[in-house]
Amino acid sequence: MTQDSSRPLVVDLDGTLVQTDTLHEQALALAREHPMQVFLLPAWLSRGKAQLKQQLAQRVALDAATLPYNADLLDWLKTQKAAGRTLVLCTAADAQTAQAVARHLGIFDEVLASDGQTNLSAGRKADGLVRRFGPQGFDYVGNSRDDLPVWQAARRAVVANAPAGVLKAAQRHGNVDKVFPAQGMQARDWRRVLRVHQWLKNLLLFLPLLAAHQFGNAAAWGTVLLAFLSFSLCASAVYIGNDLLDLASDRLHPRKRLRPFASGRVPVAWGVAVAPLLLAASVALGCGVGPGFVGWLAVYFALTCWYSVTLKRLVLLDCMTLASLYTLRIVAGGAAAGLMPSHWLLAVSGFVFLSLSFLKRHAELRPLIERGDNAAAHGRGYVAQDAPLVQMLGIGAGYAAAVVLALYLHGETVQALYRLPHAILLTVGVLVFWISWLWLKSHRGEMHDDPVIFAVKDRVSLACGAVFAASLALATLGLPW
Repeated sequence: MTQDSSRPLVVDLDGTLVQTDTLHEQALALAREHPMQVFLLPAWLSRGKAQLKQQLAQRVALDAATLPYNADLLDWLKTQKAAGRTLVLCTAADAQTAQAVARHLGIFDEVLASDGQTNLSAGRKADGLVRRFGPQGFDYVGNSRDDLPVWQAARRAVVANAPAGVLKAAQRHGNVDKVFPAQGMQARDWRRVLRVHQWLKNLLLFLPLLAAHQFGNAAAWGTVLLAFLSFSLCASAVYIGNDLLDLASDRLHPRKRLRPFASGRVPVAWGVAVAPLLLAASVALGCGVGPGFVGWLAVYFALTCWYSVTLKRLVLLDCMTLASLYTLRIVAGGAAAGLMPSHWLLAVSGFVFLSLSFLKRHAELRPLIERGDNAAAHGRGYVAQDAPLVQMLGIGAGYAAAVVLALYLHGETVQALYRLPHAILLTVGVLVFWISWLWLKSHRGEMHDDPVIFAVKDRVSLACGAVFAASLALATLGLPW
């Protein structure tokens, strides 16, 4: 762009300077912080979009420091400012939100925004800028179809993060001087939105069939496979809801800030639209499994929603809830297959999952310990000093699972189910070693904040799983001679 420091550079906010829509994010924040006030949204909107934005801005404040800014555009704006250019933030967002962004960045000389009466977008924005700076008295940076009349009124247009159709429409006017390419959504972004890798956890639905040695029951396996798909879609809907409610917390996390919604790669509005569709598909598949399974699916969904909104912020109860959600998958799998999981299976799995839940929290506390930060983990009820206690509770839960498994192996059920019962004793040693190995890695600060993801990538954990499975196979089939 040809330098012209006498002409102000006007910059849009939503979708341009930041890779998100602040209105949508404030509506989500309201649902998280003041859920009952969500029912007031239609009343506010009936008085105009500007009034809706003002009401939201008065009740929830976004953290301007953690918003997903368009890094390339922001760097360019800083060079323009350093060259003596006057920068104006002009947005349809409410003035309170715009002022917070301007204060944080410190590069804008003036802020023009919606004020509760006028929604400063499209033609109204163009008219306001012409009155303020004169026809073609400014250059404008925008991204959406609403910005077309503003670009037409500007001398030069800068297009940032715009869809292909909008870019073509802007170029037809002939004054596009600079383009910052849009970050296109990719298939991997949607895999991360749906958390497809987390579907591995739903393989627990098949555990009752395996524990009951129903290897040749093809009909039951088909039914549980349908249940697996239903559970996975439900889990993805919950993950989306959790990510949308956790935007502020995720953006403070070194890894979670890169999630599709937190980074702005996928608009939050898409998540709001997709989650109900996934849930509806889940229920439809679940009805094909049976009413018993649908009942447990409903319990899982309700408990995960409760966890996302409240329970994950309550110390100890959060880990117990996570362990229950894992165990619930086994119960749901039993309902799908028409089997009742034994209390031994539920006890062993419950203690294992409780250990993994504490492990997850311990891994999240490690960065606080390393920084010497005594504050509470964001969005959680734990502080850095809790790490040794969390470690002790987690190791104890893991070893309790091994004790319960050892007691089970002395029962009559084992003698009836296995040809070589003594071979299964190896599983106790494998479980103790694996639990110890996971906690050693966490103690060293080498644990992923999701232990399940760590386990499926860790060679030692995979080897433990192979030995565990081999000992069960040997106990089931007996020696070949």
